[in-house]
Amino acid sequence: MKHQRSAASAFLLASLLVGGCAKNTTSSTSTASATASAVQAKEMVSVTQSSPPQVTEGEFTYVADQFADLRILRYRVPGFEELTTQQKELLYYLYEAALSGRDIIYDQNYKHNLRIRRTLDALVANKRDRSTSPDWEKLMEYTKRVWFSNGIHHHYSTNKLVPEFSQAFLAESIKKVPARQLPLQPGESVEAFINWITPLLFDPTIAPKRVNQAAGQDLIATSANNYYEGVTQKEVEDFYAKKSNKKDLTPVSHGLNSKVVKENGQLVEKVWKVGGMYDAAIKRIVFWLEKAIPVAENDQQRLALQKLAQYYRTGDLKVFDEYNIAWVNDVNSKTDVVNGFIEVYGDPLGIKAAYESVVSFRDEEATKRIKAIGDQAQWFEDNSPLLPQHKKKNVVGITAKVITTVVEAGDAAPSTPIGINLPNANWIRKEHGSKSVNLGNIVHAYNESANTGGSALSEFAFSPEEIDRAKKYGSLASDLHTDMHEVIGHASGQINPGVGTPKETLKSYASTIEEGRADLVALYYVMDPKLVQIGVMPSLEAGKAEYDGYIRNGLMTQLSRLAPGEHLEEAHMRNRQMVAGWVYEKGQKDKVIEKVTRDGKTYFRINDYQKLRTLFGQLLRETQRITSEGDYNAAKNLVETYGVKVDPALHKEVLQRYSKLNIAPYAGFIQPKLSPVVKDGKVVDVLITYPANFTQQMLEYGEVYNLLPNYN
Repeated sequence: MKHQRSAASAFLLASLLVGGCAKNTTSSTSTASATASAVQAKEMVSVTQSSPPQVTEGEFTYVADQFADLRILRYRVPGFEELTTQQKELLYYLYEAALSGRDIIYDQNYKHNLRIRRTLDALVANKRDRSTSPDWEKLMEYTKRVWFSNGIHHHYSTNKLVPEFSQAFLAESIKKVPARQLPLQPGESVEAFINWITPLLFDPTIAPKRVNQAAGQDLIATSANNYYEGVTQKEVEDFYAKKSNKKDLTPVSHGLNSKVVKENGQLVEKVWKVGGMYDAAIKRIVFWLEKAIPVAENDQQRLALQKLAQYYRTGDLKVFDEYNIAWVNDVNSKTDVVNGFIEVYGDPLGIKAAYESVVSFRDEEATKRIKAIGDQAQWFEDNSPLLPQHKKKNVVGITAKVITTVVEAGDAAPSTPIGINLPNANWIRKEHGSKSVNLGNIVHAYNESANTGGSALSEFAFSPEEIDRAKKYGSLASDLHTDMHEVIGHASGQINPGVGTPKETLKSYASTIEEGRADLVALYYVMDPKLVQIGVMPSLEAGKAEYDGYIRNGLMTQLSRLAPGEHLEEAHMRNRQMVAGWVYEKGQKDKVIEKVTRDGKTYFRINDYQKLRTLFGQLLRETQRITSEGDYNAAKNLVETYGVKVDPALHKEVLQRYSKLNIAPYAGFIQPKLSPVVKDGKVVDVLITYPANFTQQMLEYGEVYNLLPNYN
């Protein structure tokens, strides 16, 4: 489960959110294999360059680019140079494994994404004299948006990105590219290719939504993702219902790593594994994992990596569970990796998981804060407002830490989480525990980048006191919210015996309810004196800062991310409005939260923080009850009533006020680059550098990690 940075949860984030040439391959497997061989060969190349110069904080540029609604940032990896040679070598292999899956997320997001991306790569690599025309600037902007979103649908809203350059310019540009560099199908002419790709890009009615969550529609038929083909929502639900066994206390995550298609009238799964779907990329991932195994830090980490490689080779979900258990038990290694088909936000039914990877090492000093919360997990569970039967009697194995991210890939890049809690299987979490992490250097980069641009805090906060509180405590409050969301939020509560998993019982509403539940745990406890007692928070004023930011964001500022007329469909956005809208309504009689209009502008002012905490506790109890009992109707009613519809007048006002700030509402990252120093066939060091050009990195990735055919 991921925790994403909210649009205005803290002052330091407010102004951020509103706080060579690439070769092109054909669809042949032989081309992908040739590229893979090049990747394999490069590990033996001797690197003679000297270490990169040490960049001080004042010299490092965090903001690299801004276009459309996006800001491109950079992050540092402090402490990398102090790692042992073995640890660096391990991280390098995990880095390569992570990036080797890049093609997978494109294909998962939309069937034609790889062919489209390769076309755009070829156009940019052959730009010639077009670089000065307005159409070329619009084509570059569109291309960077596609790179950022891992496909032609917006990474957050999942709406189709429609180009602003002309169709004629696209055709003219394609004709100037050598045909061998275009992703043509066998026997296809350039003219036929242009006729194929033009409506695919420009027609807004073709694949308009990657993930459709609109109630009353067939969510499979109306979603453009590539997890299903030729099947209906009912067929999929019936297919997996037959696999479900509510008496199984250790169920596998059926459907997590496969595409469902219809063959000879029957639904079948195309499993993502070696020898199956995504074979070439997965083979490359396994290759690097097997290089990593001998240099693992200890036997437990070695076992986890072995299980992960075995899972990729076999596609066996029981092995995936064995891997997760081994990974959770690896608590002593300084280095770590998340790699696999993990999160299900991209599937409207919450079954299929997107490829992602996060490679990291532990930040020892920063971990003390989050560990202090994890060490008190049982106290938080015992003192929560949950119904007694929904509380865990024995909270086990929560490993909490702050990590320094080395590289992110797949669904975790360029847009990244700031907190992660895994594994997602409820029975593993209950019996074996979980790992909760805060991506410390990513959060730091967000905070540093927020020092540029206009101030959304000044624009949307009600009073000078609220602004001052956010400036003083907002960053810490936001970190604490993330810590508790991951550490004690996702790990809290239990499902009643005989009740299926949330994806089975709550279906399309499972992700929103789960993210809301975890947020509510954090919100309930961020105003608890316990945090002051254990030394992670100086006073309850920090809790008030978090309440201010959460309500301001949930009821108003996150609307800056939507186009006029849109409703909320992304799970995190739905959850935040659902939580904020529910407590606002329930507290109206006592004016717990008051809507104020001043000088023609709307503000939300909290009048009673303790009563608001009580309301958060009441909603936490209800969302846990819904989860524990599998109450689909209650989940649907809660989400549809409070989390979906947008007030058009308020939305228009928010967009107008934000337009004056010149702040992109979304941000993502250029990744650091690792280069091995090889002497006599042995890695003797690994150098880290910090690329500053987003386009250059995307073209390089398109060259080196171009492993899959156009269609899979």
